[in-house]
Amino acid sequence: MSFETIKENIEQFKELIENDNKKEVIAILEELHPADIAELMDDLNIEEAKYLYLLLEGEKASDVLIEIDEDDRRRFLKVLPAEVIASKFIEHMDSDDAADVVSELDEDVQREVLNEIIDSEQAGDIVDLLEYEEDSAGGIMAKELVKVNENWNVATCLKEISKQAEEVDEIFYIYVTDDGDRLKGVLSLKKLILNHTNTKVSKLYNPDIKKVTTGTRQEEVAELMDKYDLVAVPVVDEIGRLKGRITWDDVIDIVREEAERDYQLVSGITGDVDPGDNVWQRVRVRFPWLMVGLLGGILSATVLRTHSQALSNVTQLAFFIPLIAAMAGNVGVQSSSIIVQSIASGVKDIETPMKKLMKDISVALLTAVVFSLLLFVYNYLTADNLNLTMSVSISLFIVILFASLFGTVIPLILNKFKIDPALATGPFITTMNDIVGLLIYLTVSSFFFNLV
Repeated sequence: MSFETIKENIEQFKELIENDNKKEVIAILEELHPADIAELMDDLNIEEAKYLYLLLEGEKASDVLIEIDEDDRRRFLKVLPAEVIASKFIEHMDSDDAADVVSELDEDVQREVLNEIIDSEQAGDIVDLLEYEEDSAGGIMAKELVKVNENWNVATCLKEISKQAEEVDEIFYIYVTDDGDRLKGVLSLKKLILNHTNTKVSKLYNPDIKKVTTGTRQEEVAELMDKYDLVAVPVVDEIGRLKGRITWDDVIDIVREEAERDYQLVSGITGDVDPGDNVWQRVRVRFPWLMVGLLGGILSATVLRTHSQALSNVTQLAFFIPLIAAMAGNVGVQSSSIIVQSIASGVKDIETPMKKLMKDISVALLTAVVFSLLLFVYNYLTADNLNLTMSVSISLFIVILFASLFGTVIPLILNKFKIDPALATGPFITTMNDIVGLLIYLTVSSFFFNLV
C-alpha cells in the first residue's frame, strides 16, 4: 500500500491500530520511508503514534524519530521510559542525531538514558557532543568517520577501513592523521586501490583539505561547504586533532533553519515560533516589533499633526500621503533585501562596502528620476496646480534616494557589528522610511506653498 493511499484512507489505518492488528500495520510500515511514517504521525494522536513507534525496529525507528517535528518528538519521548529510548532509538543513531535527541530531554532523563546505553563508547561520544554550543561545528558534527594513520601502508589501511566502515553510513572521505591524531589531509580511495600494498599513506594523501574547528559557527560551515561543493567537512580542535565530520544533510538542516529564522525576522518576529508554542510564547516573539510599529505610527501621527496647517490649506496634499509612504517602504525593503542577500551569498568578499554603496546610489538616482518624472507627467496632465505637481515629484525623488541609501547602509552597519542584517529587511526599515518619507513630503510641500 502506497503512502498516498494510506493518507487518503487514514481512518482505516487508525482502525488497524485500534484493533491491535500488528501484523498488517508492520507490513505497511515496512513499505514506507521514515519521512513518510513521520508525516503519517501528524494524523495520529499521541497514543496511536506511541503504538506505531513501538512496532518499529532498529535503524528505522531511530530514522523516524529524527524526521518528526522537534516539539512532537519531545512530547512523544516524555511518555517513554529511559531504557526504551536508549535501546530502541539512541543505540541505532549516529552520534550527532543521538546528541540532538538527548539534548531535548530533561537533565535527569538525560542521565538515565545515557546510563542505559550499552555501548559505552557511543555514550561517551554523545556526552562529548553535548559539551559544544548547539550552533557550532562541534554541536552539529558526527563522531563517525573513517581515518587512517599516515605511517600505515596500503594493506593496513584497507584492513582498518573495512572495520571502521561498519559504524559509518556513508564514506565520503578517508581522513589521514598523524600519531597525535592531528588531521594531515585526505586520502583518495582510488589511489589506495591502485597502489602497491606496501606503499605508505604519507606518499598518497592530499594535504590540501578544507576543515573547520569545533567552535566555527554553523553558518560559516554551510558557506564553506556551499562554496567548495563539499559533501562532508572534517572538524578539528584548536590544535588540529580530528574530532568529527559534518555531512551535507546536516548543512541542509542548517540552511533551512537559517531561512526560517530570516523569514521570521523579516516578518517582525524576534524568536523561533513552533507549532506547539502556547499563546504567551507567540505573543512574546511578536511584541517587540509590533511595539516598534506602534511607536512609528505615533511618530507619523506627530509629523502629520505638526503640518496640519499645510494639510488644511491644501487638502490635495493628503491624497499623495499613501503613495509617498508606500514608495518609501517598498524602496527601502528592496534595497535592504538585495544587500542582505549579497552578504549571505558571499558577494561581500568581492565588493567593498563603498562599492556596494556607490552602486546602490546609482540605482537609486535612476529609479528616483524615472518615477518622479512619471508622477510629474501624471499630475501635470490631471491637476491644475503646478506647485502640487512640483512638490509631490520632488518629494518622491528625495524619498526614493533616502529610502535606498537607508536600506543599503543599515544592513552593512549591522553586519559590521556582527548583528544579523536580516533585521534591517523587516518593520524597522519600513517604519523609519514611512516617518522620514512623510517628513520630507510635508516639508517640501510647505516650502512650495509658502506655509513655513
